Amino acid sequence: MNKLVGITRNFSNSTSLNAIKTVTVVGGGLMGSGIAQVAAQAGQNVTIIDLKPELLEKAQKSIQNNLNRVARKAYKDDPAKIEAFVKEASDRIKVSTKVEDGVNVDLIVEAIVERLDVKQELFNKLDQLCPEHTILASNTSSISINEIGAGIKRKDRFGGLHFFNPVPVMRLLEVIKGDHISEETYQTMMAWGKSVGKTCITCKDTPGFVVNRLLGPYSAEAVRMFERGDASARDIDTAMKLGAGYPMGPLELADFTGLDNKKSILAVMFEKTGNPVFRQVMLLDKLVSEGKYGRKTGEGIYKYNN
Repeated sequence: MNKLVGITRNFSNSTSLNAIKTVTVVGGGLMGSGIAQVAAQAGQNVTIIDLKPELLEKAQKSIQNNLNRVARKAYKDDPAKIEAFVKEASDRIKVSTKVEDGVNVDLIVEAIVERLDVKQELFNKLDQLCPEHTILASNTSSISINEIGAGIKRKDRFGGLHFFNPVPVMRLLEVIKGDHISEETYQTMMAWGKSVGKTCITCKDTPGFVVNRLLGPYSAEAVRMFERGDASARDIDTAMKLGAGYPMGPLELADFTGLDNKKSILAVMFEKTGNPVFRQVMLLDKLVSEGKYGRKTGEGIYKYNN
């Protein structure tokens, strides 16, 4: 039953856990739709904002499919409960192309493109539009939380909530403490993460946080090995799965999370640390320039069927 934490609404009645009742997710991609799904499963009302209607439509379909999968696993012998679970969670999710439709909430999680200027522009706007109590959070995987929130006034109610893809499956949530976050905001973010079924860890605003600081060099070196012809992509992945016990190989994982994201993370990490292990990889640059981002585009290190 532990795997179903965040699917039911049987949490503690403490003020902290119940502080977040309404959530807006800005960004309707894989990460954004996943965050919206786990929040809705946890009984919270969610609004997904994206400028592209087609992405919102795709997000709704993806969430519906995922909810059906979760429900069948949880209530496989009870069709009525399956239908009720999917309907209740789906009914909690709204979508809009206008940021203004999602500002009157307890928490806003940004899950848009990994560009500092774009994120800053969004948060500066949200800071002006949202009520005073709203907590703002970024799902950035590598950009400094302090830099993203440099222009906002509510620095005490701003931090990082870094989820991992696919969000409904991956159990970890990195809660990132910027220099100005209040203890109340931090505790509320930790409690919210637990309420949506995640194991939360805390990290200060350091480049790459915990996971990507360690994963970046490992993944980059795997791409370099493939680029040099040291071993095939399949053998590199098989070696790490069978030799090191990893559930996915480094190249499979890079394709799954997106080679464009991998490229952005390495660039940020190299800029911030100067460590050569984060230097760009020519093959990675080439694939991204050709629009081959991995699973989401049908081709990356590997080719995929539709």
